[in-house]
Amino acid sequence: MILRRATSDDAPACAAIVADWLRATDWMPDAPTRDQLEAIMRDGFPRREVWVAATEDDAILGYLSFAFDENHIYGLYVATPGQGVGRALLDRVKADRDRITLRSHAPNTAAHRFYEREGFRVVERGLTGADGVPEILMEWRR
Repeated sequence: MILRRATSDDAPACAAIVADWLRATDWMPDAPTRDQLEAIMRDGFPRREVWVAATEDDAILGYLSFAFDENHIYGLYVATPGQGVGRALLDRVKADRDRITLRSHAPNTAAHRFYEREGFRVVERGLTGADGVPEILMEWRR
C-alpha cells in the first residue's frame, strides 16, 4: 500500500468510494450523486491536506481529508473496511500532530468503534451535521 497526497485526478475514485458507502447506508438522507461528490472533492482537494492509500497499480483504496490549520479530519472513507487502510491513513496524519478532532455521524457506530480503537474519544454529543444527521465530536491526543 502506498500513501500519497491526492491530486484532482483522484477525485473520481474517491467519489466512487463515498458513493458506494452512501448506497449501503440506510440512515443517510438525500445523498449527493457521484458526479456531485466528484465536484465537491475537486473543489475541496486544493484547500485541504488529502491523502490517498493506493495499490502499486495506483488503484485508490481509501482517502482522508484533513484541514491542517484546524487539525480536523473532514472525511475518512475506505473501499473495504478491515484491511488496515483507515489505520494507515490515520497514522499518516497523526504522525505530525499532537491533537486531532473529527465529527462522525451518530448512527455510524462501526466508525466510532474504529476511532476508539485508534485512540479517539467522544468529547461532545448532540451535534447536527449539515445533512441533518446527528453527529458526535471525537478527539485524539498524543
